[in-house]
Amino acid sequence: MLDFPRWKIWSICGLLAALCLLALPSFLPEAVTDRWPVHPRINLGLDLAGGSYLMLEADTADLATSRIETMRDQVATEMRRGTPRIDIGDISTRDGQLSFLLRDPTQVDAARERLLGVTGSGAGLTGQRQWDIQVVDTSRFVVRPTQAGLTQAVKQAMNDATEVVRKRIDQLGTKEPTIVQQGTDRILVQVPGLKNPQALTELIGKTAKLEFKMVDDTANPADVAKNVAPIGSQVLAYPGYPGGKIAVKRSVIVGGDQLVNATAGNQPDTNKPIVNFTFDTAGGKRFAKTTQENTGKLFAIILDNSVISAPVINTPILGGSGFIEGNFTTDSANQLAIALRSGKLPIALKVIEESTVSPELGADSIHAGILASVVAVVLVVVFMVLTYGRFGIYANVAVVINVFVILGVMAAVLKGTLTLPGIAGFVLTIGTAVDANVLINERIREERRRGRSVIQAVELGYKEASRTIFEANVTHAISGLIMLVLGSGPVKGFAVVLLIGIATSVFTAVTFTRMLVVLWVRRTRPATMTI
Repeated sequence: MLDFPRWKIWSICGLLAALCLLALPSFLPEAVTDRWPVHPRINLGLDLAGGSYLMLEADTADLATSRIETMRDQVATEMRRGTPRIDIGDISTRDGQLSFLLRDPTQVDAARERLLGVTGSGAGLTGQRQWDIQVVDTSRFVVRPTQAGLTQAVKQAMNDATEVVRKRIDQLGTKEPTIVQQGTDRILVQVPGLKNPQALTELIGKTAKLEFKMVDDTANPADVAKNVAPIGSQVLAYPGYPGGKIAVKRSVIVGGDQLVNATAGNQPDTNKPIVNFTFDTAGGKRFAKTTQENTGKLFAIILDNSVISAPVINTPILGGSGFIEGNFTTDSANQLAIALRSGKLPIALKVIEESTVSPELGADSIHAGILASVVAVVLVVVFMVLTYGRFGIYANVAVVINVFVILGVMAAVLKGTLTLPGIAGFVLTIGTAVDANVLINERIREERRRGRSVIQAVELGYKEASRTIFEANVTHAISGLIMLVLGSGPVKGFAVVLLIGIATSVFTAVTFTRMLVVLWVRRTRPATMTI
């Protein structure tokens, strides 16, 4: 029992002291701790700090249409490429499928080989083909997306969309946002501390699909007004332009995926807000070549299938950079720059649920949580002192230290976020933190009744009770792990605090209190004791 080496005493004291110090910044104002070199803090969740809550739903029908349009461009390019050139008629995208007619029926086999290269000759990740290819009437090809291919595309798009949303929110400078997928087509977004959900909605909902295309100057304005464009072109909305529409070539000069940076700025001459952009090497070369070949013509800057600007190419743009001007405000220019830097959304998202939690409501929750914690600590302290005397005091010291240790672990190790259910788990941990000491103290009492000496009773009390304490907390931890793995949101927040509390309370209640008892026994060598 008395074999408690000095290095172990210093190790335990040092570890607990360090964790308690890591919890200290969470109790002080940020204005004070920001000047410290290291100041880990516990971030408050949406229900405590207030903020914005959004539920986003993906438009899978739009993704299916986008896949068809993308495949159309790939098929048209592939048929023109290579030797021999395969001559085909117009590609139809009606009824959710591609169809086109070969002008030379003898090229059916060659066309099929090229289609297999475009659509993927093997199976996808699901083990099933992404596209189904059929030949109708000896020379007409029909290409249909399979359900397995669409399912896989939605899954991949949702994974990518979640990361894009995360990047955009991170650039707002918010702390500890929650961004998780729910089901197959929804994303839950919680941003503590953000007071303007409308700005968040506009930023997240912007697909930010940026394209540069040439304007089709051969289009008849009367036809454009009826949404009719020449072959190889399309009609897009252009607010502020006569008729509100303009015809542009379908082929993309440069896409947003070739941007390496985008920043908000101001035009030197007029001081109007603009968005500066820079292409990568390949995009810069392609853009330079196009502007050299089309000096004096219009090119369109297209964002989410709407033209925002169609300037004249006065001189070749060779530097691989430029700027986008439009009816921007400072905020909208900054939001567009963030959206372009983070990449375009691979699937359209719409807000189906939106709410704002008031900081005052969070303050009330914090007050109630602190009150509950204080009441729990006071009641536990009084009970333990009245029931176990000196050993109760040791248990109370362990409980207080355990509170700071939990906060230190959450702040520095896990970078955790405290929510209202987390406070509930915190209060529960305080109540159960003395369970181990109750078992130990009752066991010591029992050994004293059997006539054991003080040292023998204490040694057997800790030794024999440890097995029961371990088994009880293992079952407790299993329940917490199940909630952590299967739960989400509030349930997961409760489970995190509960699991941390189980680990820290066992350490403080068994190892730390044993150290205190050993130091007391060494110093006083008591012949009797009251417990």
